[in-house]
Amino acid sequence: MNGRLVGVALLLGVATGLVTACTAESGTDTAAAPYRASDAGTGGADSAGQGEKPGAAGEPAVSRPGVDRSLVRTATLDLTTADVARTVDRARDITASEGGFSGREDVREASATLVLRIPSDRFDGALDQLSGLGRVISRVQSAEDVTEQVVDLDSRIASQRASVDRVRALLARAATVEEIVSIEGQLTTREADLESLEQRRQALAGQVAMSTVTVRVSEEAAPPVAQAESSGFLAGLSDGWHAFLGAGAVTLRVLGAMLPFLLVLAIPAAALLRWRRRRTVVQEP
Repeated sequence: MNGRLVGVALLLGVATGLVTACTAESGTDTAAAPYRASDAGTGGADSAGQGEKPGAAGEPAVSRPGVDRSLVRTATLDLTTADVARTVDRARDITASEGGFSGREDVREASATLVLRIPSDRFDGALDQLSGLGRVISRVQSAEDVTEQVVDLDSRIASQRASVDRVRALLARAATVEEIVSIEGQLTTREADLESLEQRRQALAGQVAMSTVTVRVSEEAAPPVAQAESSGFLAGLSDGWHAFLGAGAVTLRVLGAMLPFLLVLAIPAAALLRWRRRRTVVQEP
């Protein structure tokens, strides 16, 4: 009986030991698994970081403000000069030397207005030269950023060209007269829209490439001539004569103003005087 109890106790001890050992191994494996996962995550992050470096070189460059912008630049310049015609000729010469041309001119004897077209890359230098042709009354410059309009037109032109190409492909595959007529109508409309967009793009490109400078030139007013002051007997005689003429002019003006009143009063006065004379004659014996 005691031998059986000892055997059972030994079996329970062995079973308990086996269970404890399995539990310890399981815990060790579980703790090691997160460690390996974290190592794998770290390695993956490093791999991803190493993989991003070549990709960063292929990313599109971000445009910086003021770089590669499409600007329409204009200026208005008001000048005064002693010789309008000569200033106009010099303005034409400066414009031609900078690669530009005169778009519109209104030249008169004492004033002139010129609308000059100058390449945008020479705009500042030409404007400085034009400012030196006379005395600057005012100088106004402006710049309009049309980059978004250019990008929008380019995108619409590309889309419209693709649309025209698709319609042409459909026209090439048309089998009946009705299909050909219908597709040709669509093709004509889309080609007209494409031509309109291209013309707008060309006009905008011309405004960006060639800046506009409006020059207004006016003649300077001649300075008043200083009169030398005279002195002596002749100067006094001249002053007295002018004073006499002035006083006579004032007297005549006063008499002219009083004459209507004198005429109105003279009629009743003459009648009264005649009546008194008649009365005096009648009273005499």
